[in-house]
Amino acid sequence: MNRLLAFLLLPVLVLSAACASTEKEPPKEDLQRGEDVIAAMHAAYEGAWYETMTFVQTTIQHGPGGTTDTTLWYEALDLPGRLRIDIGSPGSGDMWLFRNDSIYVYAGGQLAQSGPTLHPLLLLGFDVYHDDPVVLVSKMDSLGFDLSRVHRTVWQGREVLVVGADEGDTEPNQFWVDAERMVFVRLLQRQGASFQDVRFDEYERLGDGWVAPTVTFRVDSTLTLEERYGDVQHGMTFSDGFFEPGRAPTAEHWFR
Repeated sequence: MNRLLAFLLLPVLVLSAACASTEKEPPKEDLQRGEDVIAAMHAAYEGAWYETMTFVQTTIQHGPGGTTDTTLWYEALDLPGRLRIDIGSPGSGDMWLFRNDSIYVYAGGQLAQSGPTLHPLLLLGFDVYHDDPVVLVSKMDSLGFDLSRVHRTVWQGREVLVVGADEGDTEPNQFWVDAERMVFVRLLQRQGASFQDVRFDEYERLGDGWVAPTVTFRVDSTLTLEERYGDVQHGMTFSDGFFEPGRAPTAEHWFR
C-alpha cells in the first residue's frame, strides 16, 4: 500500500466530474489566466454541483511484463475537502482519509502515517465547485502550476483550456479543462525524474454535475493504473465521525 500511495500522491507527500441544465456558459474570451479558468469552473456549477458521492472502484494496477493486480476500493466524498478510501473491503481497516489538506493513512485500523497533503485531483475534479476560487488558486500556485499561462487546444475531439503551459509545451506542470463543460480532464505533473499523466474519461451526468467513471494514470507514457467506478451514488449522508481522524475506523460505513 505504501508504494501505491507514494505513486498516487503528487509532490508534497504531498486522486473524477461535466452538461447539466443548470450549467452556465463561461465567458470564453475572458479566460486568459489560470485564475479566470478556476473562477469560471466554479461559476458554471455554483450551488448546483453535488456535495456527496459514493462509489465502488475497481482498481487495476499494471506491473512489469503485462501483469495486473485488481482490488476493490470503497470511496466516499463530502465536498469540499473530504475523501475517504477503504482499500480491499470496508472492514479491512486499510484506509486513506483526506481532510482539510491533510492525509491520514490507516493499516489494520491503526494510524500508520499522517501529514500535510494537497491532492490536485480532488481539488480540480471536485473541490473547485464548492471552494472559494481564491483559495483554490493559492493551492494550485503552491503546487507549482504557472497560472499566468493559458492556451486552447483540442483533446479527444473537444476544445480544452490548458493552464500552466504554452501551446505545444508538455513539460511544465499543467491541467486541462473542457472548455464547454468546464470540467477537469487531464493533469501533467512532474514526480521527481518521472512525469505523470492523469486522465478523467467517459464523463457521465450525476445530478446537476458530472462524474468521470474512468481514470487512468501513466508514468513516462506507460499505463500504470486504471480506476473504474461502479455503483455511483450522490446525495448520501454519512455517520458521525466517518471522515474524522481517530473515529473513522469504527464509524458506521455507508456500504453496509
